[in-house]
Amino acid sequence: MQTKITIRNEAHTCYIDIEGTIGVPEEHQFENGDSRVATFKTLRHEVQRIAEIAAKSVVVNIRSTGGDVNDALLIYDALMGLDAHITTRCYGYTASAATIIAQAANDGCREISSNAMYLIHKSTCSIEGNASSLDARADLLRKTDERLAALYALHSGLDAQFFADLMAENGGEGRWLTAQEAVAAGLADRIIEPAATTQQPSTESDLPTDKALHGEAHNSTASVIIRFLLGRLAYRIEEWLESLHHKHQSKREERKAKKQAETLAPEEESTKEESSLPQAAVQSPSRSAIAFDEGQRRALATRTKPVEDPSMNQSVQQANERAYADDAKAFGRY
Repeated sequence: MQTKITIRNEAHTCYIDIEGTIGVPEEHQFENGDSRVATFKTLRHEVQRIAEIAAKSVVVNIRSTGGDVNDALLIYDALMGLDAHITTRCYGYTASAATIIAQAANDGCREISSNAMYLIHKSTCSIEGNASSLDARADLLRKTDERLAALYALHSGLDAQFFADLMAENGGEGRWLTAQEAVAAGLADRIIEPAATTQQPSTESDLPTDKALHGEAHNSTASVIIRFLLGRLAYRIEEWLESLHHKHQSKREERKAKKQAETLAPEEESTKEESSLPQAAVQSPSRSAIAFDEGQRRALATRTKPVEDPSMNQSVQQANERAYADDAKAFGRY
């Protein structure tokens, strides 16, 4: 399993999670040269990212049983080169190369979970070769053990020989230590409970100052005010747009009503004039009736001549008048 290094920034603190095997175990380094190069290239990239962190506070969470010492020393050097307050926290089984990274913390900031187990031991390797090559590798292992014992002593204030003896227990396999034993041995500074996660500051130096708290409160208040003002502005703009829409709609309706009124005006005036006249005047007389009326104005009804029998004069006259009236009615219908 390869190393998983996750870097995330939260508020004023950068968190680095180191999980799994540190680098690639030496016995697997020579099986595939291409994958080996890619793995180391990836690891160098992560180490470079650690070295470029600009946060004021860095918390390193370690969940690893170890791995390659060379890779662990690279990560250790990267953390030690940061201009930041560093806290390391160990969880679960923390052993071997992982304990090297755990030392890269400020004084008093090497933390260990109360449920964790801690192991340091002599360095090991896997090699094939002749006596000379084996002697050279054995010499490298002895120097590595001396370097590690000195590194533990540097961060604990104890003698390097104490750690060399602890690493040599059980034939060089070391001895698993509880969290309390790790603190007593100078490999950790304080025990944290499982609830004390990466969200909890480890020391007073991790806590934000009064100035920082004031600045955060000020920024928080300013953010609330800005969000409120933006919300009010958006509400006002929405109201204005809605009012503008209603105005345009009212104007369109007014123009439409005006246009309809102009179209209906002549017909309404004509209807009004016709309704003010008598029904007989409203009806347009026919052309024949007009001609008949004009003719009647020029000549009266036909006068009948006296008949031989004077007693018939009145009857003839009445018949003539009735005929005249019937003709007038007939002409009025056309």
